[in-house]
Amino acid sequence: MRGKTAVVLGGSIAGLCAAGVLANHFDKVIVLERDRLPPDAEHRRGVPQSKHPHFLLNSGRRAIGEIFPGFEDALIAAGGMLLMPSLDAAYCENDGYAARKSSSMTMVYSSRVLIERVLRDKARELPAIEIREGVTVTGLRTSDGDTTAGRVAGVEFRTDDTDDTEDDSGSLDAELVVDALGRGSSVADWLSGAGWPAAEEKTLDAKVTYTSRWYDLPPAERRPASWWWKHLVVTPTQDTGEHPEEHEFLSNFFPIEGDRAIVCMGAWGLRMPRDVAAFEGAADRVRAASFGRAMHGCTPTSEVHLTRSTGNKWRRFDLLDRPPLGLVSVGDSICAFNPFYAQGMSSAARSALILAELLRARDTLDAAFFREFLARQKKSLDVPWMLAMARDQAYDFATGTEVVPAWRRRIAARVSWPVFNAITATSREDDYVERTFTAVFNLDKSLHEMATDPRFWLRIARHKVRELFGRTVVPHGFDDQQDPPGTDFTGITRANAHAYAQDHRSPAAETDLVND
Repeated sequence: MRGKTAVVLGGSIAGLCAAGVLANHFDKVIVLERDRLPPDAEHRRGVPQSKHPHFLLNSGRRAIGEIFPGFEDALIAAGGMLLMPSLDAAYCENDGYAARKSSSMTMVYSSRVLIERVLRDKARELPAIEIREGVTVTGLRTSDGDTTAGRVAGVEFRTDDTDDTEDDSGSLDAELVVDALGRGSSVADWLSGAGWPAAEEKTLDAKVTYTSRWYDLPPAERRPASWWWKHLVVTPTQDTGEHPEEHEFLSNFFPIEGDRAIVCMGAWGLRMPRDVAAFEGAADRVRAASFGRAMHGCTPTSEVHLTRSTGNKWRRFDLLDRPPLGLVSVGDSICAFNPFYAQGMSSAARSALILAELLRARDTLDAAFFREFLARQKKSLDVPWMLAMARDQAYDFATGTEVVPAWRRRIAARVSWPVFNAITATSREDDYVERTFTAVFNLDKSLHEMATDPRFWLRIARHKVRELFGRTVVPHGFDDQQDPPGTDFTGITRANAHAYAQDHRSPAAETDLVND
């Protein structure tokens, strides 16, 4: 279809992806952004979470690349790093460090602020897009309320660039309005004020808190040889005995552009350090000794940043009997996730692609258009939502509409880590399991598809049997008080696995290597 004017509320990643799609179908696409946007990759008030690590999953990379061709190349040219996590990251898992080897997954590492800056540059290349800064959206222009003809026909706003003697309010008519105002969006309230019923909300807050600090890395020539890795991940302990609280942290030493790193620690239901002394002390008590050592080897460049707004929240506009015409919501405005699972940016880009497909396929923005969008968006959001629920529903202190009975929480808490351990262990030796799990992690497959795949589970069962009889090949369980092992085990065979065990005399390695 071809329209005259579309308005996007918010210049975040979700808003920019939507604008990129709309630029192909509307003469003018106006993005209204409250902040004054920095010219470079800098933090701004409207995106406080930019101070923490952000993963752009493969499905999100592809989606943004479809919307803005050349995006990934531009991100890498600006300093982003294309890495293979299984080779370039050190993972400290339940029983110690995992072996390093190649896999099917790659990832572009960068800061959130760099991703946004590259997207803004790409959006500004499109003549149809106009980004208006310093504009606060104050309401919607609607007609006919909760009726079959009920429509959002535009927006009301105020600007911050006029003097006190002038009226700084205004309005815009639009054939399509896209809500990308994030978790705090007031669009649902404005719709209720215009006559539509309140949309049902699904919520689950597992009380996740995380804290981050930015660092400059030491020059490459001053780093020890044992610092081969770019990314260091320490998962929460599964030890049920006494241990420091910091062993419960999910900790990341996360590389970004400019030879820098974000040191981040987070946990479910625990208080996290808020000041420098507490932050550094906590990092020293993370269960992998290399984490604190690496932090102390770097130069801090920021204060400590803490975030607690991490609950899962889904506004179910798809369940309205008469959803408003002329309005779609994307990103956190429709569905916000626990940020631990790195689903937000990719889910927003996927919603934008759904919008693109419908705009190409349909000639009018009628009721059928918006119902189909909501139905297809709901199906897309089901994939990350199920992943978030699978873990966050295991906690007794979680609150919200999606809290499950105690017996289900006990089962989830008891089986989630053992199942995860079995999957990751098998992935190191079985390409099918690795590819399937990578697809689920990257939102290319649903958790349901994986859970109902007999081939997937049979291969995991086979690996467990091989493990029981000492027939596995890839070593694991390397001492988390030592440096992560740098050996590349890609292509390892039973013969050279045995030779490695003999050379290193590692009890953990010898337990699981084949003794010919």
